[in-house]
Amino acid sequence: MGVSHMLRNLFGRNKSKTKQTNGTYQHGNDHLIELHQVVKNFDTAAGVFTALKAIDLKVNQGEFVAVIGKSGSGKSTLINMIAGIDRPTSGMVFVGDTAVHKLNENEMAIWRGRNLGIVFQFFQLLPTLSVIDNVMLPMDFCNVYPSRERRKRAVHLLELVGMADHAHKLPSAVSGGQQQRVAIARALANDPPIIVADEPTGNLDSRTADSVFEVFDGLVKQGKTILMVTHDNDLAKRVSRAVLIADGQIIEEYLAQAFPMLSETQLVDATHKLEPVVYPPGAVIIKEGTPADRFYLIMKGVVDVLVRRPSGDPIVVASLKPGQYFGEVELLRGGHNIATIRATPDNGEVQVVTLDRETFTALIGESPKTREQLEQMIKARMEENVSARHTESGHA
Repeated sequence: MGVSHMLRNLFGRNKSKTKQTNGTYQHGNDHLIELHQVVKNFDTAAGVFTALKAIDLKVNQGEFVAVIGKSGSGKSTLINMIAGIDRPTSGMVFVGDTAVHKLNENEMAIWRGRNLGIVFQFFQLLPTLSVIDNVMLPMDFCNVYPSRERRKRAVHLLELVGMADHAHKLPSAVSGGQQQRVAIARALANDPPIIVADEPTGNLDSRTADSVFEVFDGLVKQGKTILMVTHDNDLAKRVSRAVLIADGQIIEEYLAQAFPMLSETQLVDATHKLEPVVYPPGAVIIKEGTPADRFYLIMKGVVDVLVRRPSGDPIVVASLKPGQYFGEVELLRGGHNIATIRATPDNGEVQVVTLDRETFTALIGESPKTREQLEQMIKARMEENVSARHTESGHA
């Protein structure tokens, strides 16, 4: 039986909350997961340590999000905020219709058991229970499935992760990688709408890790939402979105990709100064000949770059996609915009984030290597534009 077919059979009951008629959840959040200005402090022998610094995060239903960053950056703490394992020192955490930061311990346990599947880095299977009993335990605790269905469901889940043949063994009788597969099956026991996983493939070989990722990917295709802390860059590249964390703060992923020479501190500062703008299909974002005043980074959609031929006719010389940017030529070299940029007419809305001239100039001034990178990009774009301007009927 294929993975996709098994998933359809196993996960038909999707308990994910739906939005209200006004497009928002009960507390006004319009995303399945929202964190607002979340701060987390820990008391240590050396004083107060701030693990998360005014984090804002939004995750839509059905996203597969990788949370990546260096050791100690705040990745696991961020996941623990969403799972209710840790409570924010300040700020708010909303998951669907639930204000997680307001739940007491009893409410938290019930909510978590029904709505979240958690995969820990070190398995945390109960050593005195068999593999199948470990998988059944969340079902017994939350009483989501009738007693007569639980063992059959647990067997199917173990089949999904390739552990059905070991169902009656104790965790100590199987390998670490096999224990992690059991932990994933247990996380799926109550068909939760959200899976949070802290380094779920960290103790698996590459082949097994790939099979686990396939299971996760299939769950997302069935409407599940997955947040996965990982150090595996190859896996991180295969998810729908990556959240980068440095020193307890989120860095815009596309900004980091566009300017790899910038330091983490510079990227954090720049992320805080990004201003989002949305354009409808066909809208002009910047017009040729107008004063240049902003740098643009594409988050969603496609934009066309148009220049005029000697005849005066406009021509599309390039199409830019998410992660690409424009506006840097004029900001670095001065003068007016050398091309018109528009949202592609037939490809939906365009979402960008922008930096004003002053912020962009200061940022580049702090990083000579980034300026050199941009100058190379500018040279290529200028050559492309000049070539396009002079290419028309009768011209080579």
